Amino acid sequence: MATIPQPVEPTGATASPAAQRARADLPVQGMTCAACVRRVERALRAAPGVQEAAVNLVTQRATVAYDARATTPAALARAIVEAGYEVPDVPEASEVDAAAGAPALPAVAGAPAPAVSPEVPAAAVAASTDVPAALSAPTELPAAAVSVARPPRPAASTRAAALDAAEQKEQRSLRRDVAVAALLTAPLLAVAMSHGAIRALDGPAGRWLSLALATVVVLGPGRRFFRLAASALRHRAADMNTLVSLGTGAAWLYSTAAVMAPGLFPHAAHGHLPPVYFEAAAAIVTFVLLGKLLEARARKRLTDAVRGLVALQPKTARRVRGDAEDEVPAAALAPGDLVLVRPGERIATDGEVVRGASAVDESMLTGESMPVDKTAGSAVFGGTLNQSGALTFRVTKTGADTALARIVEAVEEAQGSRAPIARLADVVSGVFVPVVLGVASVTFVAWLAVDPTTGGLATAVERFVAVLVIACPCALGLATPAAVAVGTGRGAELGVLVKGGAALEAASRVDTVLLDKTGTLTSGRPALTDVVALAGHGEAELLGLVAAAEHESEHPVARAIVEGARGRGVGLAPASEFRAEIGHGVEARVSGRLVRAGTAAWLRRAGVATDALEAEAERLAARGRTPSFVAVDGRLAGLVAVADRPTEEARRAVEALKQLGVEVAMVTGDRAGAARAVAEELGIRAVFAEVKPEDKARIVREQQAAGRRVAMVGDGINDAPALAGADVGVALGSGTDIALASADVALLRGGIAGLPTALALARATLRTIRQNLFWAFVYNVIGIPIAAGLLYPLTGWLLSPVLASAAMSLSSVSVLGNSLRLRAFGRD
Repeated sequence: MATIPQPVEPTGATASPAAQRARADLPVQGMTCAACVRRVERALRAAPGVQEAAVNLVTQRATVAYDARATTPAALARAIVEAGYEVPDVPEASEVDAAAGAPALPAVAGAPAPAVSPEVPAAAVAASTDVPAALSAPTELPAAAVSVARPPRPAASTRAAALDAAEQKEQRSLRRDVAVAALLTAPLLAVAMSHGAIRALDGPAGRWLSLALATVVVLGPGRRFFRLAASALRHRAADMNTLVSLGTGAAWLYSTAAVMAPGLFPHAAHGHLPPVYFEAAAAIVTFVLLGKLLEARARKRLTDAVRGLVALQPKTARRVRGDAEDEVPAAALAPGDLVLVRPGERIATDGEVVRGASAVDESMLTGESMPVDKTAGSAVFGGTLNQSGALTFRVTKTGADTALARIVEAVEEAQGSRAPIARLADVVSGVFVPVVLGVASVTFVAWLAVDPTTGGLATAVERFVAVLVIACPCALGLATPAAVAVGTGRGAELGVLVKGGAALEAASRVDTVLLDKTGTLTSGRPALTDVVALAGHGEAELLGLVAAAEHESEHPVARAIVEGARGRGVGLAPASEFRAEIGHGVEARVSGRLVRAGTAAWLRRAGVATDALEAEAERLAARGRTPSFVAVDGRLAGLVAVADRPTEEARRAVEALKQLGVEVAMVTGDRAGAARAVAEELGIRAVFAEVKPEDKARIVREQQAAGRRVAMVGDGINDAPALAGADVGVALGSGTDIALASADVALLRGGIAGLPTALALARATLRTIRQNLFWAFVYNVIGIPIAAGLLYPLTGWLLSPVLASAAMSLSSVSVLGNSLRLRAFGRD
């Protein structure tokens, strides 16, 4: 739902009204499931001065709103480390929202919410409030009392580089451990499955060899699980690492005792050696590590959309000083610098053209495929591609203030946010591990009670281990954030920015869209629609005379008539003696003939009778046209009409919305006739005309009271009350200010062509989330009973710990793989 952001209420122990509000974004390594997320959040919220903290499992990132007087990013990082996790590249500075001694400024429309976790897990510190917007926001504090410190933030490219470095380090570690574990587990499995076929290994030698190999695997590559489980235990928590370490440890300890002290087991003195499960312990470690490696690779693909945007920004630029040109790092540019861009090169940062002319491909920013002409005075944006000519521009914005960086930041925040549908998974994850531990313990006792012999003990251990390692809290924790990350990233590629999981979920349920007319459904510019000629004048002749007379006028109606004549291939003769009366009409002499065009009253004052076309003029006006009467040499010759016509993209969008089952209604301040005319052309049945801006919010409430889920499309300024009241607020933008749009969804193309795409993508994303949650729940509901042997009396099925660990690893990968299917959305 689009809501007006409210100030963040301090929750930390040391927060005060004079808090120096700041926000830090910290990468967190080592999280494996939702339990880890909760542990990090608890650790951060318990730290002095912390107002709010949110952690995202998929993006491996924590976002913290805190009092800069009470703590620092380094102290926050220490709190995470003390909770048992790693924080690489701790930032040393923070960006402060309010000066010392001043109350925290209220959040404003467009400001990123502190509870949202951006996507790139790099060390970065970002402002949570836009300064000009904050200073103009309603507050009891006078603007003069506020001084805001704004140290530079790391650029998007810096954050992306840090992300790559962290991910590469993690993947190198995982690849090494997987290789070692697999190399040693393979002979273990061969020994376990030989069943006497390898005589040299069928006896004590084989058991001692298995002990040696399994010990290296469990205490080598598997050490990470024990370390993280011990950390969780110190904090009185349990997570996936607890399950894996208990399962692996139980199998290894039982088997080690069976080899080193077989006399502890009944009947060992009679030559009956107790069974061992070294291959299970090693295979569990190997399969879980392999799953983590595949998961890390899949997670990297979740952020491809942001990486693609960041990669568009060139690393260097050609700075001009006097007659000299120097190639410098793009990061070294400062406002006021002159930069030369040659054809085929990308523009390094935002600026204003001072010399040259060219066409620039801005599709990466706006989604528009046609290049945009640039001349002196035109704005250019970093990352866009210069095509045909050389341009020299003056830098106006750099780093995190550029259009590209702000779009990247908006996508990052959306990708790391949570959707309300994830609440059930969060609740289940909160009790999942303790419940699994209880089920595993009951399983062990039950199997041992049924058969208290050595064989029964071995079977009880095997079932205990299988239950622990098949349970997968990871799949539940990844189900929602993975789909949100891919869906919002794909939206950015399609020119649609969605402000997070909650907005995605709300957009997926929209069944009614309210649209403004002018500039949304129409082009916002009049166009020639009708030419009516009386006897003795052809339409082309009449249009040529009127267009020639109007050629010197700057009025929008005149320009529409001239452009319409040219579009119909009508030539324009030279005109002279041009005269215009504002609000009435124009007259000029064209090819020796006196041509007048204007209102009926103006022509009547000139002695021209207009009765013959009054009825036709009324008919055209009823259809939303603006008619102009035309007289030639003092006699009525016909009339021409213009109108703000619906755009072709509006026709396609309305039709696409209908195919999605969405009701479309027009809400406009224009007169009823013009509104109905446009609505009829587009096939819109519901029309609210002559509506004041303040009444749009009332219409939204009325639609909601009727049980509708409403999306309001507006510019985010005049329509702010309606946008805030709608279930989903949709802003139309050019891409340059879109990161601050006060709406849930922003369409970068500047029109409503992307609206059906946004709603369809939201539905596809929510469908994927439901699929992920369904299979994650079903997997655990079915897998745990089978691993416990509940079906053994009926079917004889027993699941080995080896297969259980493989299934657990694949469950998380399958959730990520299903989410990645969203990358193909819209490609057909």
